[in-house]
Amino acid sequence: MLPGFSYTRPETLKKAVEELKAAEDAYLHAGGTDLLGCLHDGVFPAGKVVSISALKGLQEVRKLSDGGLLIGALTTIRTLETDADIGARYPVLSQAAAEVASPQLREQGTLGGNLCQKPRCWYYRGEFDCLRKGGKECFAFNGQNQFHCILGGSACYIVHPSDTAPALLALDASLQVSGPQGERSLPLSELHVAPNDDPRREIYLEAGEIITAIKLPKPAAGLKSSYRKIRARQSWDFAVAGVALALVMDNGTVKDSRVVLSGAAPIPWRSQKAEQALQGKPLNAEAAGLAAMEAMADARPLEHNAYKVPMFKGLIKEELLKFIAD
Repeated sequence: MLPGFSYTRPETLKKAVEELKAAEDAYLHAGGTDLLGCLHDGVFPAGKVVSISALKGLQEVRKLSDGGLLIGALTTIRTLETDADIGARYPVLSQAAAEVASPQLREQGTLGGNLCQKPRCWYYRGEFDCLRKGGKECFAFNGQNQFHCILGGSACYIVHPSDTAPALLALDASLQVSGPQGERSLPLSELHVAPNDDPRREIYLEAGEIITAIKLPKPAAGLKSSYRKIRARQSWDFAVAGVALALVMDNGTVKDSRVVLSGAAPIPWRSQKAEQALQGKPLNAEAAGLAAMEAMADARPLEHNAYKVPMFKGLIKEELLKFIAD
């Protein structure tokens, strides 16, 4: 049963910003696939829900004059999965979209919502006064933590649940944000909050701010990209381990690389050590194996999730080697 709250559906972005800013307990509604679950589970109280579903132009997917792509924040995950241009130029994003939840949820869920969703930790979603909800401890640290993080854990040991965020980070995406102070651009790399910065916050958006679009740069010549994840239930589950790859190749040599992990850390985790292992090297089994090892060099598994380390190593190496076959 959902708790009581007021509901408003503004028809302009300016009004939506005003409604969202006006109340501390106001929450944004886009597709609603995460918000409604949080309200049903009592994760947080909402006095007001501000729906942006009526706003015009936020479902637009448009090629830019510089060769990049602008994707409205209300674009559905299903659109990202099926759009031919995205599939051809940004395979990592279309593949990540295809891995999100179930077909029904992909039809409803939006890209903006997928980037900003709340953690799926069973302590956070359950009846536990954990650190992220204002309590004093992370119950996962000494509890059931088989799906929790092995990288970047500090006080809170969630894993970030988004599949699209690692793909977009691998593509060096940026965000267009509107708020009380006007519009601004924000690199996607600066959106998510690590627990050692603030264990009770997921994103760096100020009160009243709304993500309106995601911008992708023009694909570099020689770009190869992919996304793959391993999950407990193949039909719809979140990543136990995943990797988004974006490599710029030149005659078999890696000119530039992005290696971003999902299911590994409290934020989409860019592995610069893995990238350095690939940089300037011919892409072969030796380089792929070294990159996989380096990606896990700083892993600090908890009591029940050490299995993730060899899983990530195998996953990363296999995905890199697929580029050779191509």
